[in-house]
Amino acid sequence: MKQPKILAFVMAGGEGSRLSPLTSQNSKPSLPFGSRYRIVDFVLSNLLNSGIHSIYMLVQYKSQSLIEHVRKAWVVSPMRNEEFVTVVPPQMMRGGDWFMGTSDAVYQNLNLIQMHNPDLVLVFGADHVYRMDLQQMIDFHREREADVSVAALPVPLVEARGFGVIVADHAGRVSEFQEKPEKPTPMPSDPTRAYASMGNYLFDAKVLVDALKAAAERGEHDFGQNILPRLKETHRLFAYDFATNKVPGVKPYEEQPYWRDVGTLDAYFNAHQDMLAWPPRFDVFNPQWRIFSSNYQGPVARMLDAKLKNSVVAAGSLVHSASVSNTIVRREVIIEDDVEIEDCIIQDYVHIKRGAKLRRAIIGGYNVIEAGTRIGYDPELDGRRYSVTESGITVVGPGEVTTALRAFSE
Repeated sequence: MKQPKILAFVMAGGEGSRLSPLTSQNSKPSLPFGSRYRIVDFVLSNLLNSGIHSIYMLVQYKSQSLIEHVRKAWVVSPMRNEEFVTVVPPQMMRGGDWFMGTSDAVYQNLNLIQMHNPDLVLVFGADHVYRMDLQQMIDFHREREADVSVAALPVPLVEARGFGVIVADHAGRVSEFQEKPEKPTPMPSDPTRAYASMGNYLFDAKVLVDALKAAAERGEHDFGQNILPRLKETHRLFAYDFATNKVPGVKPYEEQPYWRDVGTLDAYFNAHQDMLAWPPRFDVFNPQWRIFSSNYQGPVARMLDAKLKNSVVAAGSLVHSASVSNTIVRREVIIEDDVEIEDCIIQDYVHIKRGAKLRRAIIGGYNVIEAGTRIGYDPELDGRRYSVTESGITVVGPGEVTTALRAFSE
């Protein structure tokens, strides 16, 4: 079977208001994740590892740091015109509006589809941490002669109430979409779980173009709320079961498969804990399915009589006589003597001075934590100074406790 020509759109315009104050200067997809990545790196790595190299990233809110990251980290091939990751802000080519919704963002860039003339178009979100071999979804789509395939995650019925739920038969043919239903319809093969939409779609190119034009005429702007429910009445829509996706190199001890929506501060923190757990639920070290990111040119990390336990310290960081436990320390962080850090995420370019104590906290980039500071020990005091999540995680926004207010630039 001849390989189809595929064009991908990555929806990276999310404002990420539920991740405030971490998103005070950056969009959600550009947020740091782990020791050296950004959230957007996961979807881009999945695409490239799956052999999909023609990628447009649609951006909108607070996009400068994301644009800089893609410019520096995602130069795919300057020699081949069909291999690229290109950032596309709102072009206003069909009016004076910004992107009004997910489908409107693609509609405003119909010229890109017409220019490339693909057989299939992928529309994937940039807000999730996961690994996925997209070729398996493409094979599923073609075997069923589908017009649209929607990636579906099996979740317990109680959790499904917070998702858009897909109702499908044993073959995967979609019959209904339910938006955060009180009583989700179970999967046909498992009465305890339901299919939750992952917001990742694969379209026949002509079906997509026609649907976008029709939606624009009706003033509709969203895939999940408008386009897909209408298409299921006239076209072949299928749910692709993400649980069947097998990525090479995933270790037996990892969660099979792993997918997290890191759209809240608690979810963001917990996903980092999944990486720190031993054995980790999600092990980013996989030579057969690499997660790509920026090529940092600074020095390696340096430890001076430091006490480290189950922690990751990124390049360029310097840890003096400090104790760091169950923590992710990103690059060029300075941790002075007698500092104690436990269960934390320390983002780039933070300086933690002598004697400070941090526990169950997220410290945004470019902060200076003064000597003797206590964070995570007094919830009432923390709540007056910073943000505190429902589970008790204290969050200090980027540059919140320093005058060096700058957006992430690397």
